Amino acid sequence: MITPFRIGWLALSLALFTLIGYGLVRSQFNLLLLLYGLAFWGYVRITRPLWSRSNQPVHTSVFASEPDRFLFLAAVLFRLSLLAAVPNLSDDYVRFVWDGRLLANGYNPYLYLPSQIIHTPLAATAGLTESLYKSLNSPNYFTVYPPVNQALFGLAALLSPDTLLGNLIGLRVPIVLAETGTLWLLVTLLRGFGQNPNLALLYGLNPLVILELTGNIHYEAVMIFFALLAVWLYLQKRWAVSAGAFALSIGTKLLPLLFFPLLIRYLGWKRGINYGTGTLAIAGLLFLPFINTHLVGNVLSSLDLYFQTFEFNASIYYVIRAVGYVLTGHSIIHEAGPFLFVLIAFSTLVIAVWKPRRVSAHTLSTRVLLTLSIYWLLATTVHPWYITTLLAVSLFASLRYPFVWSGLVILSYGAYRTYPYNENLPLVGLEYGLLIGFVVYEWQRSENVPTGDGSRVQP
Repeated sequence: MITPFRIGWLALSLALFTLIGYGLVRSQFNLLLLLYGLAFWGYVRITRPLWSRSNQPVHTSVFASEPDRFLFLAAVLFRLSLLAAVPNLSDDYVRFVWDGRLLANGYNPYLYLPSQIIHTPLAATAGLTESLYKSLNSPNYFTVYPPVNQALFGLAALLSPDTLLGNLIGLRVPIVLAETGTLWLLVTLLRGFGQNPNLALLYGLNPLVILELTGNIHYEAVMIFFALLAVWLYLQKRWAVSAGAFALSIGTKLLPLLFFPLLIRYLGWKRGINYGTGTLAIAGLLFLPFINTHLVGNVLSSLDLYFQTFEFNASIYYVIRAVGYVLTGHSIIHEAGPFLFVLIAFSTLVIAVWKPRRVSAHTLSTRVLLTLSIYWLLATTVHPWYITTLLAVSLFASLRYPFVWSGLVILSYGAYRTYPYNENLPLVGLEYGLLIGFVVYEWQRSENVPTGDGSRVQP
């Protein structure tokens, strides 16, 4: 249905995404807060009938049980509008370009520290310029991006070896395609579980998803697509192909490894172990083109530095850090990092083995959401785009706190008002304080909310 309100919302949202994507710098926090706030307000207004926590179809004149073509096309249009933008809220894309140029010129990106090769003939051959090097945020770290990412980086560099803009467009095209596929999969899965397919719009129109995944070029979009594809294929009883899709999700981001205890718990020991083993075997094959005696050591060294060095927008860890400062007088990230990792592993196992009242799609998705939520709440680094994983899962769990968090997490960009960045802890406290308040509110209402379709996950 096309109405004057919808046309006005479309024009305003498109203008806001364009302004943020093309006309903003990260240090302009107040302007970012204003523009993002307006975009999020429009998002809440247009999707308001879908914020009900019930899993049952929403029967209204605006959101019937058939997909709203106008709004789904708007979701794709917003992403296409950012195709030629140079990311301005994150500089991770520089490493994507760097790794891609290495791969496109026949070099293994896992083997070279940028700081070691910048003034060598190798860098000149691969088009690794001084200006590109100066824009890297981790020149002394080996790359940690898995092989599917690397293949996409290399393809983008191969298609546009000389121009940065062409390279960026090449990096974005797989994200836009993946996001379009994700919308189709969400609609299909929601409909299959007896829910309103338009719930997919809560993900598709979310400003954080649009700006962080497409705008700032983050490959959580590809990971989410392959993970949902694996679910859909499994429900079609195409188990081997499903394992391949899940392996591609892991080959994009390692995060889905977190779900293996849940897989075994819900699929049963025999099928769960067979499925998991097949997935890991395929994921291992993805690394074959990059196999080298130094590969594992280089990647693990960077991951270790990441978990024991980086701090950003954390919640529970910041409380632990504050206590550590009082007790020891210095940062305890080296001690807290391993402890939090063990706590995450323990929590994941407890969530997986805790006996459910019934085995259903709703129960499984709720536990996936809880696993991810605990992971991010215990993490030492929580960049805004990390929580996009929560948004896709929450559609099936009938919980809305991740969408509230997607509005609040923009406060973390207050850290970039100065260079080098300096976190504004009161803003971080405000973000998590409001989030916890909404979680408590939702928890109190949970007993009065329908629990979903009741369909069993087929073994």
